[in-house]
Amino acid sequence: MISPLEALAGSIIQLKIQLHLPVCTAHRSSFSTHYLCRMSPIEIRIINKSNNGLPEYATSGSSGMDIRAFLSERVILKSLERMLIPTGLFIEIPPGFEAQIRPRSGLAIKQGLTCLNTPGTIDADYRGEVKVILINLSGEEQIVHSGDRIAQMVIQKVEKVLWKATESLGETERSSGGFGHTGKQ
Repeated sequence: MISPLEALAGSIIQLKIQLHLPVCTAHRSSFSTHYLCRMSPIEIRIINKSNNGLPEYATSGSSGMDIRAFLSERVILKSLERMLIPTGLFIEIPPGFEAQIRPRSGLAIKQGLTCLNTPGTIDADYRGEVKVILINLSGEEQIVHSGDRIAQMVIQKVEKVLWKATESLGETERSSGGFGHTGKQ
């Protein structure tokens, strides 16, 4: 027997095929249904002035591509010190997309190094060098060498907003509650 959710998912799959969107296939097991989608890669022009390879996905399921430091000499970040780290990369993002610069979880947990202004946005019309704002949140100095993987880059679709001025907003159960209003547990 097919659950209502699986029936709805089947309708969505058929609609995607008709609209020529990514094709998804369902894989059923005794516990759940998994949907796999094939996405077409987005072509992005890149200039690499570093001696590092191009940004790349570490695994087939990675969302972000690792990007590396491009330094003439090592950088020592003292505790709570921040620095703008160059990558030697220049990119031309297509209109309607952005690049987001995000921290690497292993670097954050093992060394206390993370990115400020996270996620950092690289707009489609920016043509300067991609740089990463690193901060050392550990209690000891951390060293960054040229070639170190310092962040990850995620390419995202961006929607434009058309504001509609109004005198009132629709009511919700939450209303204006925020900043922890639902409690700790």
